[in-house]
Amino acid sequence: MGSNDILIVDDEIGIRELLSEILQDEGYRVAIAENATQARQIRNQGRPALVLLDIWMPDTDGVTLLKEWASNGQLTMPVVMMSGHATIDTAVEATRIGAFDFLEKPIGLQKLLATVKRALKHGEMQPKPDNSLAALGKSPLILILKKQLDQAQSLSLPLLLTGEPGSGFVACARYLTPPTAPFIAPDSQEALVDSGAELVQRAANGTLFLRDIGHYERRTQTALVQLLPRLDKHNVRLLCATSRSLPELIDRFDPALFTYLSQLVIPLPPLREHRDDIPELAEHILAGVVESSQLTARRFTSAALNALRQHDWPGNHEQLHNIVKSLALTASESEIDAGPVNRVLAQFSPPRPQTITVSGPQFNFDQPLRNARDEFERAYFEHHIGLEGGNMSRVAEKVGLERTHLYRKLKQLGVQVVKKQR
Repeated sequence: MGSNDILIVDDEIGIRELLSEILQDEGYRVAIAENATQARQIRNQGRPALVLLDIWMPDTDGVTLLKEWASNGQLTMPVVMMSGHATIDTAVEATRIGAFDFLEKPIGLQKLLATVKRALKHGEMQPKPDNSLAALGKSPLILILKKQLDQAQSLSLPLLLTGEPGSGFVACARYLTPPTAPFIAPDSQEALVDSGAELVQRAANGTLFLRDIGHYERRTQTALVQLLPRLDKHNVRLLCATSRSLPELIDRFDPALFTYLSQLVIPLPPLREHRDDIPELAEHILAGVVESSQLTARRFTSAALNALRQHDWPGNHEQLHNIVKSLALTASESEIDAGPVNRVLAQFSPPRPQTITVSGPQFNFDQPLRNARDEFERAYFEHHIGLEGGNMSRVAEKVGLERTHLYRKLKQLGVQVVKKQR
Protein backbone atom coordinates (compact mmCIF):
# COMPACT_ATOMS: atom_id res chain seq x y z
CA MET A 1 0.00 0.00 0.00
CA GLY A 2 1.18 3.52 -0.73
CA SER A 3 1.35 6.88 1.02
CA ASN A 4 -2.14 7.84 -0.21
CA ASP A 5 -3.93 4.55 0.54
CA ILE A 6 -6.77 4.42 3.05
CA LEU A 7 -8.06 1.16 4.51
CA ILE A 8 -11.75 1.12 5.51
CA VAL A 9 -12.72 -1.65 7.95
CA ASP A 10 -16.48 -1.98 8.56
CA ASP A 11 -18.88 -4.91 8.53
CA GLU A 12 -21.70 -2.79 7.06
CA ILE A 13 -21.50 -2.86 3.27
CA GLY A 14 -23.41 0.42 2.96
CA ILE A 15 -20.90 2.26 5.15
CA ARG A 16 -17.93 0.75 3.30
CA GLU A 17 -19.27 1.70 -0.12
CA LEU A 18 -20.29 5.22 0.91
CA LEU A 19 -16.96 6.07 2.54
CA SER A 20 -15.08 4.47 -0.34
CA GLU A 21 -16.93 6.52 -2.97
CA ILE A 22 -16.45 9.77 -1.06
CA LEU A 23 -12.72 9.25 -0.54
CA GLN A 24 -12.11 8.04 -4.09
CA ASP A 25 -13.86 11.17 -5.40
CA GLU A 26 -11.36 13.17 -3.35
CA GLY A 27 -8.47 11.40 -5.10
CA TYR A 28 -7.54 8.83 -2.44
CA ARG A 29 -6.87 5.17 -3.16
CA VAL A 30 -9.05 2.96 -1.01
CA ALA A 31 -8.94 -0.63 0.18
CA ILE A 32 -11.86 -2.18 2.07
CA ALA A 33 -12.22 -4.99 4.60
CA GLU A 34 -15.48 -6.30 6.01
CA ASN A 35 -13.95 -7.76 9.19
CA ALA A 36 -10.79 -7.94 11.30
CA THR A 37 -9.52 -11.04 9.50
CA GLN A 38 -9.44 -9.24 6.14
CA ALA A 39 -7.95 -6.16 7.80
CA ARG A 40 -5.09 -8.24 9.21
CA GLN A 41 -4.36 -9.74 5.80
CA ILE A 42 -4.23 -6.33 4.14
CA ARG A 43 -2.06 -4.87 6.92
CA ASN A 44 0.35 -7.81 6.68
CA GLN A 45 0.79 -7.11 2.97
CA GLY A 46 1.75 -3.49 3.51
CA ARG A 47 1.30 -0.31 5.55
CA PRO A 48 -1.70 1.87 4.67
CA ALA A 49 -1.44 5.62 5.13
CA LEU A 50 -4.60 5.62 7.26
CA VAL A 51 -7.13 3.16 8.67
CA LEU A 52 -10.80 3.96 9.31
CA LEU A 53 -11.72 1.22 11.80
CA ASP A 54 -15.21 0.31 12.99
CA ILE A 55 -15.42 -0.64 16.67
CA TRP A 56 -18.27 -3.14 16.54
CA MET A 57 -17.54 -6.08 14.21
CA PRO A 58 -18.69 -9.71 14.39
CA ASP A 59 -15.35 -11.54 14.50
CA THR A 60 -13.03 -9.21 16.43
CA ASP A 61 -13.97 -5.75 17.70
CA GLY A 62 -11.96 -2.75 16.52
CA VAL A 63 -10.42 -1.96 19.91
CA THR A 64 -9.06 -5.51 20.17
CA LEU A 65 -7.60 -5.27 16.66
CA LEU A 66 -6.05 -1.91 17.58
CA LYS A 67 -4.44 -3.50 20.66
CA GLU A 68 -3.16 -6.34 18.51
CA TRP A 69 -1.49 -3.97 16.04
CA ALA A 70 -0.01 -1.96 18.90
CA SER A 71 1.44 -5.05 20.62
CA ASN A 72 3.04 -6.55 17.51
CA GLY A 73 4.51 -3.32 16.16
CA GLN A 74 2.05 -2.81 13.29
CA LEU A 75 0.41 0.35 14.64
CA THR A 76 2.69 2.53 12.53
CA MET A 77 -0.11 4.43 10.77
CA PRO A 78 -2.87 6.70 12.11
CA VAL A 79 -6.10 4.88 12.95
CA VAL A 80 -9.46 6.65 13.22
CA MET A 81 -12.09 4.69 15.11
CA MET A 82 -15.75 4.75 13.98
CA SER A 83 -18.92 3.81 15.85
CA GLY A 84 -22.53 4.74 16.32
CA HIS A 85 -22.86 3.19 19.76
CA ALA A 86 -19.51 3.69 21.50
CA THR A 87 -19.24 5.10 24.99
CA ILE A 88 -16.84 7.79 26.10
CA ASP A 89 -14.85 5.12 27.95
CA THR A 90 -14.40 3.18 24.71
CA ALA A 91 -13.18 6.26 22.88
CA VAL A 92 -10.76 7.08 25.69
CA GLU A 93 -9.41 3.51 25.72
CA ALA A 94 -8.88 3.55 21.95
CA THR A 95 -7.04 6.86 22.19
CA ARG A 96 -4.87 5.52 25.01
CA ILE A 97 -3.92 2.49 22.90
CA GLY A 98 -2.90 4.72 20.01
CA ALA A 99 -5.94 5.70 17.91
CA PHE A 100 -5.57 9.12 16.29
CA ASP A 101 -9.22 10.19 16.52
CA PHE A 102 -12.81 9.01 16.84
CA LEU A 103 -15.75 9.55 14.43
CA GLU A 104 -19.32 9.05 15.54
CA LYS A 105 -21.79 7.59 13.03
CA PRO A 106 -23.53 8.87 11.02
CA ILE A 107 -20.38 10.62 9.82
CA GLY A 108 -20.80 14.06 8.26
CA LEU A 109 -19.01 14.71 4.97
CA GLN A 110 -17.01 17.73 6.14
CA LYS A 111 -16.10 16.06 9.43
CA LEU A 112 -14.89 12.96 7.55
CA LEU A 113 -12.73 14.86 5.08
CA ALA A 114 -11.25 17.16 7.73
CA THR A 115 -10.36 14.22 9.98
CA VAL A 116 -8.83 12.25 7.10
CA LYS A 117 -6.73 15.24 6.07
CA ARG A 118 -5.47 15.79 9.64
CA ALA A 119 -4.74 12.12 10.14
CA LEU A 120 -2.76 11.82 6.91
CA LYS A 121 -0.76 14.93 7.77
CA HIS A 122 -0.08 13.52 11.21
CA GLY A 123 1.08 10.25 9.67
CA GLU A 124 3.50 12.03 7.35
CA MET A 125 5.04 13.90 10.29
CA GLN A 126 5.64 10.76 12.37
CA PRO A 127 9.15 9.31 12.33
CA LYS A 128 9.45 6.09 10.40
CA PRO A 129 9.91 2.92 12.52
CA ASP A 130 13.50 2.77 13.73
CA ASN A 131 14.93 -0.61 12.76
CA SER A 132 18.47 0.45 13.61
CA LEU A 133 20.38 -0.41 16.77
CA ALA A 134 20.79 3.26 17.75
CA ALA A 135 18.72 2.69 20.90
CA LEU A 136 21.41 0.30 22.16
CA GLY A 137 24.37 2.65 21.67
CA LYS A 138 27.42 3.18 19.44
CA SER A 139 30.22 1.56 21.44
CA PRO A 140 32.56 -1.12 20.03
CA LEU A 141 30.48 -3.85 21.71
CA ILE A 142 27.32 -2.69 19.93
CA LEU A 143 29.20 -2.47 16.62
CA ILE A 144 30.29 -6.09 17.10
CA LEU A 145 26.67 -7.05 17.86
CA LYS A 146 25.53 -5.25 14.70
CA LYS A 147 28.09 -7.14 12.61
CA GLN A 148 26.90 -10.46 14.04
CA LEU A 149 23.26 -9.59 13.31
CA ASP A 150 24.17 -8.50 9.77
CA GLN A 151 25.84 -11.85 9.19
CA ALA A 152 22.77 -13.66 10.55
CA GLN A 153 20.35 -11.62 8.45
CA SER A 154 21.06 -13.50 5.23
CA LEU A 155 20.60 -16.90 6.85
CA SER A 156 17.29 -18.72 6.98
CA LEU A 157 18.07 -20.44 10.28
CA PRO A 158 16.18 -19.68 13.49
CA LEU A 159 18.08 -17.27 15.72
CA LEU A 160 18.39 -17.39 19.50
CA LEU A 161 19.24 -14.12 21.28
CA THR A 162 20.67 -14.56 24.78
CA GLY A 163 21.39 -12.03 27.49
CA GLU A 164 20.16 -10.42 30.68
CA PRO A 165 16.59 -9.09 30.95
CA GLY A 166 16.17 -5.74 29.23
CA SER A 167 19.30 -6.13 27.07
CA GLY A 168 17.57 -5.09 23.85
CA PHE A 169 15.99 -8.27 22.50
CA VAL A 170 13.13 -6.44 20.74
CA ALA A 171 15.46 -3.89 19.13
CA CYS A 172 17.61 -6.70 17.70
CA ALA A 173 14.59 -8.66 16.47
CA ARG A 174 13.19 -5.58 14.72
CA TYR A 175 16.62 -4.86 13.22
CA LEU A 176 16.45 -8.27 11.53
CA THR A 177 12.91 -7.64 10.23
CA PRO A 178 12.38 -5.56 7.05
CA PRO A 179 10.40 -2.37 7.84
CA THR A 180 7.38 -3.41 5.76
CA ALA A 181 7.32 -7.06 6.90
CA PRO A 182 5.00 -8.39 9.64
CA PHE A 183 6.49 -8.56 13.13
CA ILE A 184 4.42 -10.86 15.33
CA ALA A 185 5.34 -11.15 19.01
CA PRO A 186 2.81 -13.06 21.15
CA ASP A 187 2.66 -11.65 24.67
CA SER A 188 1.92 -14.93 26.46
CA GLN A 189 2.49 -18.67 26.25
CA GLU A 190 -1.27 -19.15 26.03
CA ALA A 191 -1.36 -17.21 22.75
CA LEU A 192 1.18 -19.59 21.22
CA VAL A 193 -0.67 -22.66 22.50
CA ASP A 194 -4.20 -21.53 21.59
CA SER A 195 -3.58 -19.51 18.40
CA GLY A 196 -0.18 -20.64 17.11
CA ALA A 197 -1.33 -21.42 13.56
CA GLU A 198 -3.01 -18.02 13.27
CA LEU A 199 0.11 -16.25 14.57
CA VAL A 200 2.25 -17.97 11.92
CA GLN A 201 -0.19 -16.95 9.17
CA ARG A 202 -0.11 -13.35 10.37
CA ALA A 203 3.70 -13.47 10.36
CA ALA A 204 3.85 -14.70 6.74
CA ASN A 205 6.94 -13.28 4.94
CA GLY A 206 8.04 -11.71 8.21
CA THR A 207 9.11 -12.53 11.75
CA LEU A 208 7.68 -14.56 14.62
CA PHE A 209 9.42 -13.30 17.75
CA LEU A 210 9.19 -15.32 20.98
CA ARG A 211 10.18 -13.11 23.88
CA ASP A 212 11.54 -15.40 26.61
CA ILE A 213 11.48 -19.06 25.72
CA GLY A 214 13.44 -19.90 28.86
CA HIS A 215 10.17 -19.90 30.81
CA TYR A 216 8.20 -22.03 28.34
CA GLU A 217 6.37 -24.92 29.93
CA ARG A 218 6.30 -28.36 28.31
CA ARG A 219 2.90 -27.82 26.70
CA THR A 220 4.15 -24.58 25.12
CA GLN A 221 7.25 -26.37 23.84
CA THR A 222 5.02 -29.05 22.33
CA ALA A 223 2.88 -26.39 20.63
CA LEU A 224 6.02 -24.77 19.22
CA VAL A 225 7.29 -28.10 17.84
CA GLN A 226 3.96 -28.55 16.04
CA LEU A 227 4.28 -25.09 14.48
CA LEU A 228 7.79 -25.55 13.07
CA PRO A 229 6.67 -27.12 9.73
CA ARG A 230 4.36 -24.16 9.14
CA LEU A 231 7.22 -21.65 9.35
CA ASP A 232 8.79 -22.68 6.04
CA LYS A 233 5.37 -22.92 4.41
CA HIS A 234 4.63 -19.27 5.25
CA ASN A 235 8.22 -18.00 4.89
CA VAL A 236 8.45 -16.99 8.56
CA ARG A 237 11.76 -16.28 10.32
CA LEU A 238 11.74 -17.54 13.91
CA LEU A 239 13.57 -15.29 16.37
CA CYS A 240 13.72 -16.28 20.04
CA ALA A 241 15.12 -14.59 23.14
CA THR A 242 16.05 -15.93 26.54
CA SER A 243 17.54 -14.61 29.76
CA ARG A 244 18.44 -18.12 30.89
CA SER A 245 21.83 -19.66 30.22
CA LEU A 246 22.14 -22.34 27.57
CA PRO A 247 22.88 -25.05 30.19
CA GLU A 248 19.63 -24.10 31.93
CA LEU A 249 17.75 -24.40 28.62
CA ILE A 250 19.23 -27.85 28.03
CA ASP A 251 17.76 -28.97 31.37
CA ARG A 252 14.32 -27.46 30.65
CA PHE A 253 13.81 -28.16 26.95
CA ASP A 254 13.08 -31.16 24.80
CA PRO A 255 16.52 -32.07 23.33
CA ALA A 256 15.36 -31.97 19.70
CA LEU A 257 13.69 -28.56 20.18
CA PHE A 258 16.77 -27.14 21.91
CA THR A 259 18.98 -28.37 19.05
CA TYR A 260 16.67 -26.69 16.52
CA LEU A 261 16.49 -23.36 18.35
CA SER A 262 20.20 -23.15 19.14
CA GLN A 263 21.53 -23.52 15.58
CA LEU A 264 22.44 -19.83 15.60
CA VAL A 265 23.06 -18.03 18.92
CA ILE A 266 23.98 -14.36 19.42
CA PRO A 267 24.68 -12.99 22.94
CA LEU A 268 23.68 -9.41 23.80
CA PRO A 269 26.04 -7.42 26.04
CA PRO A 270 24.68 -6.03 29.34
CA LEU A 271 24.51 -2.25 29.58
CA ARG A 272 27.18 -2.08 32.31
CA GLU A 273 29.72 -3.48 29.84
CA HIS A 274 29.34 -0.46 27.55
CA ARG A 275 28.83 2.33 30.10
CA ASP A 276 30.16 5.01 27.76
CA ASP A 277 26.90 4.75 25.82
CA ILE A 278 24.76 5.58 28.85
CA PRO A 279 24.98 9.43 28.88
CA GLU A 280 23.97 9.75 25.23
CA LEU A 281 21.24 7.12 25.56
CA ALA A 282 19.85 8.86 28.65
CA GLU A 283 19.76 12.24 26.92
CA HIS A 284 18.02 10.73 23.89
CA ILE A 285 15.40 9.01 26.08
CA LEU A 286 14.85 12.23 28.04
CA ALA A 287 14.26 14.22 24.86
CA GLY A 288 11.74 11.66 23.66
CA VAL A 289 9.80 11.72 26.95
CA VAL A 290 9.75 15.52 27.01
CA GLU A 291 8.35 15.62 23.47
CA SER A 292 5.79 12.83 23.84
CA SER A 293 4.53 14.08 27.21
CA GLN A 294 4.62 17.75 26.14
CA LEU A 295 6.80 18.76 29.08
CA THR A 296 8.86 21.89 29.44
CA ALA A 297 12.50 21.48 28.50
CA ARG A 298 14.55 19.13 30.70
CA ARG A 299 18.27 18.42 30.79
CA PHE A 300 20.67 16.30 32.84
CA THR A 301 23.67 17.91 34.53
CA SER A 302 27.09 16.33 34.05
CA ALA A 303 26.93 14.99 37.61
CA ALA A 304 23.56 13.37 36.91
CA LEU A 305 24.84 11.74 33.74
CA ASN A 306 27.89 10.47 35.60
CA ALA A 307 25.64 8.96 38.30
CA LEU A 308 23.66 7.17 35.62
CA ARG A 309 26.87 5.98 34.00
CA GLN A 310 28.19 4.48 37.25
CA HIS A 311 25.05 2.46 38.00
CA ASP A 312 25.20 -1.30 37.29
CA TRP A 313 21.76 -1.46 35.56
CA PRO A 314 20.60 -5.00 36.36
CA GLY A 315 17.53 -4.27 34.24
CA ASN A 316 19.69 -2.90 31.40
CA HIS A 317 18.08 -0.74 28.68
CA GLU A 318 14.52 -1.21 29.86
CA GLN A 319 15.46 -0.08 33.36
CA LEU A 320 17.37 2.92 32.00
CA HIS A 321 14.33 3.97 29.96
CA ASN A 322 11.97 3.63 32.92
CA ILE A 323 14.18 5.56 35.32
CA VAL A 324 14.84 8.40 32.87
CA LYS A 325 11.10 8.62 32.19
CA SER A 326 10.37 8.72 35.92
CA LEU A 327 12.96 11.47 36.43
CA ALA A 328 11.52 13.51 33.56
CA LEU A 329 7.94 13.27 34.80
CA THR A 330 8.75 14.06 38.44
CA ALA A 331 11.42 16.76 37.98
CA SER A 332 10.57 20.02 39.76
CA GLU A 333 13.13 21.99 37.78
CA SER A 334 14.30 22.02 34.18
CA GLU A 335 17.78 20.87 35.25
CA ILE A 336 17.97 17.33 36.67
CA ASP A 337 20.97 17.02 39.01
CA ALA A 338 22.67 14.04 40.64
CA GLY A 339 20.55 14.29 43.81
CA PRO A 340 17.21 13.08 42.39
CA VAL A 341 19.06 10.60 40.16
CA ASN A 342 20.78 8.96 43.14
CA ARG A 343 17.53 8.87 45.13
CA VAL A 344 15.77 7.02 42.35
CA LEU A 345 18.69 4.67 41.73
CA ALA A 346 18.86 3.84 45.44
CA GLN A 347 15.36 2.35 45.22
CA PHE A 348 16.65 -0.16 42.66
CA SER A 349 19.70 -1.26 44.62
CA PRO A 350 19.41 -5.00 45.20
CA PRO A 351 18.70 -6.07 48.80
CA ARG A 352 21.42 -7.92 50.63
CA PRO A 353 20.89 -11.64 50.00
CA GLN A 354 19.68 -13.72 52.91
CA THR A 355 22.01 -16.56 53.80
CA ILE A 356 21.71 -19.77 55.76
CA THR A 357 24.53 -20.62 58.12
CA VAL A 358 25.74 -24.15 57.46
CA SER A 359 28.71 -24.17 59.83
CA GLY A 360 29.08 -24.73 63.56
CA PRO A 361 26.44 -26.59 65.57
CA GLN A 362 23.68 -25.94 63.00
CA PHE A 363 25.20 -28.31 60.47
CA ASN A 364 26.59 -31.79 61.08
CA PHE A 365 29.76 -32.34 59.06
CA ASP A 366 30.27 -35.83 60.52
CA GLN A 367 27.95 -37.61 58.10
CA PRO A 368 28.15 -39.14 54.61
CA LEU A 369 28.18 -36.68 51.70
CA ARG A 370 24.78 -37.85 50.43
CA ASN A 371 23.16 -37.17 53.81
CA ALA A 372 24.89 -33.78 54.11
CA ARG A 373 23.68 -32.80 50.63
CA ASP A 374 20.11 -33.83 51.45
CA GLU A 375 20.24 -31.85 54.69
CA PHE A 376 21.42 -28.73 52.89
CA GLU A 377 18.88 -29.09 50.07
CA ARG A 378 16.09 -29.57 52.62
CA ALA A 379 17.07 -26.34 54.39
CA TYR A 380 17.48 -24.58 51.02
CA PHE A 381 13.99 -25.44 49.75
CA GLU A 382 12.34 -24.75 53.13
CA HIS A 383 14.00 -21.33 53.13
CA HIS A 384 12.62 -20.37 49.69
CA ILE A 385 9.17 -21.84 50.39
CA GLY A 386 9.02 -19.68 53.49
CA LEU A 387 10.14 -16.56 51.61
CA GLU A 388 7.46 -17.05 48.94
CA GLY A 389 4.69 -17.91 51.40
CA GLY A 390 4.19 -21.35 49.90
CA ASN A 391 3.66 -20.01 46.36
CA MET A 392 5.20 -22.90 44.44
CA SER A 393 5.14 -21.14 41.07
CA ARG A 394 7.43 -18.43 42.43
CA VAL A 395 9.58 -20.99 44.26
CA ALA A 396 10.03 -22.99 41.05
CA GLU A 397 11.09 -19.88 39.16
CA LYS A 398 13.41 -18.78 41.99
CA VAL A 399 15.27 -22.11 42.23
CA GLY A 400 15.27 -22.77 38.48
CA LEU A 401 13.22 -25.98 38.40
CA GLU A 402 10.00 -26.94 36.63
CA ARG A 403 7.16 -27.40 39.12
CA THR A 404 6.91 -31.14 38.43
CA HIS A 405 10.62 -31.56 39.13
CA LEU A 406 10.33 -29.37 42.22
CA TYR A 407 7.47 -31.39 43.71
CA ARG A 408 9.34 -34.63 43.01
CA LYS A 409 12.44 -33.28 44.73
CA LEU A 410 10.47 -32.06 47.78
CA LYS A 411 8.78 -35.44 48.14
CA GLN A 412 12.15 -37.16 47.95
CA LEU A 413 13.53 -34.88 50.69
CA GLY A 414 10.41 -35.18 52.85
CA VAL A 415 9.69 -31.42 52.76
CA GLN A 416 6.09 -30.58 53.61
CA VAL A 417 4.55 -27.67 51.68
CA VAL A 418 2.24 -25.56 53.85
CA LYS A 419 1.13 -22.12 52.71
CA LYS A 420 1.46 -19.28 55.16
CA GLN A 421 -1.77 -17.77 56.47
CA ARG A 422 -2.20 -14.22 55.20
